[in-house]
Order: sequence, then structure tokens, then C-alpha cells
Amino acid sequence: MLIEQDITEITAGTYIEKITLQTGSFKLTKAEWVKNDVVLNKLIELGIKRVLVDASKFDAKMAADAAALKANMYGRKQAFNVKMVQAKALISTSKDVQRKLFTHIEEGTEIDLCSVKTLTSELIDTLFTDSDALMCAINIRQKDEYLLEHSFAVSMLMALFCRHLGIEKSIIRELAIGAFLHDIGKIRTPDEILNKPGKLTADEFDIMKLHVNHSIDIIKSIPGISKLSLDVAGLHHEKLDGEGYPYGLAGQQISRYGRILTICDIYDALTANRCYKAGSTQLKAFGILRNLGQAGQIDLSLVNAFIKCMGVYPVGSLVKLNSNRLAIVEGYNHADPIRPKVNSFYSLDKRDFEHANQIDLSMGDDEIAQSVRADDFNLDMEEIMRFLVSEA
Repeated sequence: MLIEQDITEITAGTYIEKITLQTGSFKLTKAEWVKNDVVLNKLIELGIKRVLVDASKFDAKMAADAAALKANMYGRKQAFNVKMVQAKALISTSKDVQRKLFTHIEEGTEIDLCSVKTLTSELIDTLFTDSDALMCAINIRQKDEYLLEHSFAVSMLMALFCRHLGIEKSIIRELAIGAFLHDIGKIRTPDEILNKPGKLTADEFDIMKLHVNHSIDIIKSIPGISKLSLDVAGLHHEKLDGEGYPYGLAGQQISRYGRILTICDIYDALTANRCYKAGSTQLKAFGILRNLGQAGQIDLSLVNAFIKCMGVYPVGSLVKLNSNRLAIVEGYNHADPIRPKVNSFYSLDKRDFEHANQIDLSMGDDEIAQSVRADDFNLDMEEIMRFLVSEA
């Protein structure tokens, strides 16, 4: 039985014979099943308004499967957004801990390591159970809080990468503490040098380099700090060619853990927005890291392992799809790394937010066109995350 219906009235399982009304020029070459909501949404996007359907061929199983998939995706989305809120709370706590550390340093009072240990333990536990939400949340950066957020981000990257490398959890805890404290000496660097938008003069750079010495002195003074945490923090600006600082170490003089922290530190510095510059895309940062590795400054084999750990399109990064939409990468696809799970949320054609749509790119016909940043489209990550959470 043939019935003409509005496109908004049909569901998955419907058998479409032909298009009867549309605003575009799409041609249906043969009768087709509407297999799922992805197909239905595509028809709506193409401007199709009314269709002729064969009601006698309605597939109830196809409709039920599509409804179950939709319910499962909704449940996943809600769970992800809950984890996002928890991740943001953890990042906020980390900034509070860092502020208190700075206050203790300025006042000359003893630093309590307990709060740092508690924070990094919670961070590691989160990473070992579900890292995706934390990776997304860390992309929400306040340009005027770079130093506070950089410490947490580097600690997180350090823990994530070390887990990927198979390093035991007890050692990761000490390395994460060292990573969290690695730039604490910058509290003694003048703001006009720390936040200078242009290139530093030779004298200014000499002052900037002293932040590592300050960090080492401060970390040494913390009761209960481990040698591993101290050592790794002091190595994050050393280079394999001996041109780093503060010691000018070279080659095997730099521990594997120090080499790992250097990569994490550079990556976050490249991708983070600052008050005087926009960050690079994750893919561009990978390219810079590889160039530094090929030049013999940092460990190239570890750089390659880091890129594999993060994924071609890291969780939390923004991408532009071939459908001219923006999406955030929400899950790594081990079977097909260049086609991750994404959540599309913005139409570049309409220049506006649209209903968020979770897509497994390995199962559809849309693909990633390029890696992008929110700034490229006059958006900010805070605005994007608020929208995605509100969509739950």
C-alpha cells in the first residue's frame, strides 16, 4: 500500500518508493529502506520534504534495531557528559592546589605534598578507568590561566603516555607528581618575561631558563618528595644534543622518564592557547615534535610512540568533517585510527550550532577533512562544551 508522508513522520524501517517534494535536486535512483536515523537525517538535510512509502514493506526489526541503537547512544552520551563534569571538577581542584602551592612559596611556608599526592592519585585513577572525558575536558583552557592548567595537563599527559608504555602504576604516581610540579619555579619569573608575546632577548631568556633551577630548589624543599619526582622535573628542558638547560645534559645522560616529560611538556605548550597566542592543532604539534626528533633534540622513537598513544586525531580535538560540520573527537577507534568516534555539533553552512550527533566514522560515509581549532571559527571550547553538555 503506497502512502505519501511528510519526511518528519517516517522512521527507520520505512521503505521509500520515491520523493514527491523537496527543496533540493536529490534523485532517488531506486526504492530504498530507511535503515537508521543517520539515513533519515541525511534525507532531511538534503531538503526532502515528502516521500511516497510502501506501508506493506515496513520492517519492524529494522525499526527496533535502530531504536535500540539510538537508546544506547543516548545512554553513552549521558554517561560521557557526567564524566565530563567530573573531569572539569578535577581540573578545577588542580588549579586550587596549584594556587595554594604558589601562596606557600610566596609566603615562605612549608609546602604540603599530601594535596598533590591526592590530586595526582585521583588523576591516575581517572585515566586508568576512563581517560576520554578527561582528554576532552583538558581542552577547555582559560588563556589567562595557562600556568595553572599547563601543570595539570602535563601531569595528565605524562600519566597517559607512561600507561601506554607499560610503566608500572607506582612509578607513574611519582612521575605524575614531578610533572605537576615541573614548572612551579615560574612563580619566581617576572610576569613581563613569562607573558611576553614577542621573542625574548638573550638576557630575558637567561632569566626565563632559571625557572627550572627555581623549580628544583622548591621541589627539594618539599618534605617527603621522592628522588624520582625531583629528578624528572629537573630534566624537562634538557635536549639530547646537549643544547638544553639547566645542566646541558646530552644523550644517555637524560633518563627515559626525562625524555618522556619533555615530549609531554612541548606538546601541551604547543597546543594550549595563551594570552598572547593561539595554540596549534594537535596534528601540527605532532609534526613539530617529529621535526625536533629528526633534528636530534628529543627522542624520536618516543615521539612516534606518543603519537600512537594519542591517536592521529586525539580525543578532545576538533575536526572538520567532509559534510562541512565541526565535531569533537570522543573516542579512539583502534581498528580504524583515522575514523574515530566523533560528536558533530556545528554546521559551517548555517554558521550555527545544531543538534549534536554522535557518529562512528568507521561505520558511515562521512570523513574527517582536517584538524581544526575552535578559534578558526570564532568559537571557544567552553562554549562548545556547554552546548554538548546541555544536549544530554
